[in-house]
Amino acid sequence: MSGRHRTLAIAAPFAWMLAFSLAPLAIVLKISFSEATAERPPYAPLFEMGADGGIAFQPSISAYLLLLSDGLYFDAFLGSLRVAAVSTFVCLLIGLPMAYAIARSSPQRRNLLVMLVMLPFWTSFLIRVYAWMALLKPTGILNNALVWLGIVDEPLPLMNNDFAVHLGIVYSYLPFMVLPIYAALEKMDWTLVEAAADLGCRPSRTFFTVTMPLCWQGMAAGSLLVFIPAAGEFVIPDLLGGPDTLMVGRVLWTEFFINRDWPAAAALTIAMLSVLLLPILAFQHMGVEADRP
Repeated sequence: MSGRHRTLAIAAPFAWMLAFSLAPLAIVLKISFSEATAERPPYAPLFEMGADGGIAFQPSISAYLLLLSDGLYFDAFLGSLRVAAVSTFVCLLIGLPMAYAIARSSPQRRNLLVMLVMLPFWTSFLIRVYAWMALLKPTGILNNALVWLGIVDEPLPLMNNDFAVHLGIVYSYLPFMVLPIYAALEKMDWTLVEAAADLGCRPSRTFFTVTMPLCWQGMAAGSLLVFIPAAGEFVIPDLLGGPDTLMVGRVLWTEFFINRDWPAAAALTIAMLSVLLLPILAFQHMGVEADRP
């Protein structure tokens, strides 16, 4: 490719990112420095025309001060990070053995197993969450089966709690953990495992000392792919968690559509984005350090 054609090929994805990622983020950042009003849109303009014909820049940090003074936002932050961290850890505990089993299976079965991991994506995300509601509600399939079998005398509280939220997130985002780990394991040199076995290393020790260090990048990538969207999840906490589940996604929805405090919601968005950038930067730093000789 010539230099001009190469530039055009690179410019296309950058233009897409600028139009649909950076530009909306800039708008949210601008709103976060505005004052909430009762007008439409419900925030004061950041730039106003002065009496002398000049443009007056009037930023406000009241939305950020509100985040620091109101404990609701801090609790929502902690709740989101806690739910995302626990769900990511559970996904890692389940996804690592799954990816290992897929990578060690025969080539004919491997493609089938990968397809089964991706199969839930063929159904709408919202429909899958509603299916869990049908399973977990007091008159749902699971409670009816437990009562019919005599295991419990009355339905278990399986919905409107953290258990249901964790279950929904793990089910929904588990493929994002399995696939990166599988990709790392598939490229691994399995003769190293055979060499460890020949030297008398037990299978469990080989797994923790040889296999896991060689697929840590897949584990880190999968953890990021689960943790970041789980921290901002709205649908699962709203449908499975009930009114007492406090997460950033629900607080954002309330501020935008109920309270109509767009600056506070925008400031919360920027603050959450800043927090989620930390694990991404840490992962990039670890990748750079690992690539150095």
